[in-house]
Amino acid sequence: MATIQFLLDNADLPDSPSARLDAELLLAAVLGKSRSYLHTWPDREVPSELAERFGADLQRRRSGEPVAYILGQQGFWSLDLEVAAHTLIPRPDTELLVETALALLPQTPVRALDLGTGTGAIALALAHERPGWNITGVDRVPEAVSLAERNRARLQLRNATFRESQWFSALAGQRYQLIVSNPPYIAVGDQHLAAGDVRFEPASALVAGVDGLDDIRVIIQQAPDYLAVGGWLLLEHGFEQAAAVRALLTAQGFSAVESRRDLGGHERISLGRYFNE
Repeated sequence: MATIQFLLDNADLPDSPSARLDAELLLAAVLGKSRSYLHTWPDREVPSELAERFGADLQRRRSGEPVAYILGQQGFWSLDLEVAAHTLIPRPDTELLVETALALLPQTPVRALDLGTGTGAIALALAHERPGWNITGVDRVPEAVSLAERNRARLQLRNATFRESQWFSALAGQRYQLIVSNPPYIAVGDQHLAAGDVRFEPASALVAGVDGLDDIRVIIQQAPDYLAVGGWLLLEHGFEQAAAVRALLTAQGFSAVESRRDLGGHERISLGRYFNE
């Protein structure tokens, strides 16, 4: 039988930018152990049937399939979330939305809305950090709503709910102090759609018209009808779209409009506050 060290040293993932990490995550999952276990017991022998499963997972990764889809889970904020091929994989950049929302609003009761919730990552992170908030996550894809609900139930977060809605379509008469969204923002034909993990992610959750701003325009135009007076709208977008998103927010009557930078120094989210009736 092969040892843990042998399997890791011979895990061939030439096209992955994080080959060693990918191999460790896949092997740890097959063994039902942590990555620290691999480092602590590198000479432990791996049963042949588990080594074969590891080899099959490596082949899926070689084909470009994201590790998160192979494992069926992904960490976001401080939460472990179930993921599936009909939703985007939560990414660290999106945690900036959560950080900003938490900083903007005090820990008093808040009604918040997460548009295009997918796995429920943003809504559940906010619910976890602010037990006094009431958070609704919506998605137009029924399978995504079911997935977000499974994540909520497993995390035992009672202050979040999920429902099917195409943006605001099922929310007539509702008002929120906070609306957040990580909507599709990639332009049709963008070269990045043919590379890396996004090849396996649903195009409907990625692509938004010729300039990538179609869905952001809809959200900005409709959000005032669903924001309480002084409510905040926070949007994730592409790193070259900040100026355009700020202009759209300003044109719609939002105040305190600004953009925030992610850890890579890119303007990753833009926000504004709405006071007009």
